[in-house]
Amino acid sequence: MDHFADRLRAAPQSRLQRGGAAEALALARELARRTQLVEEPGTEPRRMPDAGMFAAADQITVAGHDLALVLKDEEEVEEAVRLVEEARERAGV
Repeated sequence: MDHFADRLRAAPQSRLQRGGAAEALALARELARRTQLVEEPGTEPRRMPDAGMFAAADQITVAGHDLALVLKDEEEVEEAVRLVEEARERAGV
């Protein structure tokens, strides 16, 4: 996740505009949703706002670190890593 965020920070604006930032935001939202489901079961998860393409890397970092704190086992960690890797590939960074 940190590697993906660093690559986004180094990416040219054109790559972010072509979908890299949108993919990052979608990942950050999913990571935040998963965290909220663990921390606040039975409540509707709030949606992470779009803070702009230049904030997407920071949103991934924050959401990913929050999720890492609530993961319970190796299977959940592997699933989170898979989500990040797939998003990185789709983002093209």
